[in-house]
Amino acid sequence: MAIREILTVPDPRLKEVSKPVEGGVTDEIRALMDDMLETMYDAPGIGLAAIQIGVPLRVIVMDLAKEGEEPQPRYFVNPEIVETVEETQPYEEGCLSVPDIFDEVERPSKCLIRYLDYDGFKIEEWAEDLYAVCIQHEMDHLEGTLFIDYLSRLKRQRAIDKVKKATKRKIREDAA
Repeated sequence: MAIREILTVPDPRLKEVSKPVEGGVTDEIRALMDDMLETMYDAPGIGLAAIQIGVPLRVIVMDLAKEGEEPQPRYFVNPEIVETVEETQPYEEGCLSVPDIFDEVERPSKCLIRYLDYDGFKIEEWAEDLYAVCIQHEMDHLEGTLFIDYLSRLKRQRAIDKVKKATKRKIREDAA
């Protein structure tokens, strides 16, 4: 397992649409998911899409365990949203690719998802509450969409500018 670099805005790779995993869940895909999980825990975050580490495949990892709870890693290969409910809920979201930026996004409160798990088994289940928010957020990444794309143009640009400024500051500090 290895910790990978997480891409941040405005990296153009974050706007790529990810390709389906062909041939099922292989040892190579499991190794990718292991790296993704380690990277996500190190960040720290609760969800990560493969494109966020520069791999344009339809793969997501997630762990919604609260601090102090046993880890509950989840793995999603070729996930799809089959159905959503009309009821929506606002939730303050953040993103490892848009560090230190948080804003409210409204999403369906429940969604039916279908995916392959770590062992390649096909799973279909309803996601609700934080699970629904997180899976929809991560699946947006697979389509090249970031949570800031739901914000006004002004808020989105301010978020990008803030991340750019922080990145430049970190580069200067690391060079010193």
